[in-house]
Amino acid sequence: MPLNYHIREMRQEDLTEVTALEASCFSMPWKYKDFEETLTNPDRVYLVAEADNPETDTSDRILGGCMLTNAAGEGDITNVAVREAYRKNKIAAALLTALLQLGAERYGMTVFTLEVRSGNMAARRLYESQGFVPLGIRPNFYEKPKDDAVIMKKWLALERTETVGVTIQN
Repeated sequence: MPLNYHIREMRQEDLTEVTALEASCFSMPWKYKDFEETLTNPDRVYLVAEADNPETDTSDRILGGCMLTNAAGEGDITNVAVREAYRKNKIAAALLTALLQLGAERYGMTVFTLEVRSGNMAARRLYESQGFVPLGIRPNFYEKPKDDAVIMKKWLALERTETVGVTIQN
């Protein structure tokens, strides 16, 4: 049976499950309060991939998620996570696509940056397939275990041009 899900912004009732997702994917996860604060921060948005028909276990309702922070007009992408049982279903790619679109529409962003563990080749391939390019290394950025971060950036192509009308008066 195909995996059916939709992507939406995180809500209050998602916090416990999002916090559990984060803990299952990262060695230094964000806490409940961190995600809760995201709900009221106008410069942050966390998207979730929610199963259309979750299994009887309601802890499988949120399949994945990712965060966007508006950092002086540029998008900072963090906390990209997908439940291990649901990986290789293109959920992370769908979340990133939705996040890029939201950033462009809501904040007018055309530049997005993220960091990824140097040893996480699956994530690096995903980001490269989404148009991100490696720009540099942050040595010892990650702990538990120690690892460098690869800094990756994506520039959105300008899909349309707008003409600014100027009227010169005599």
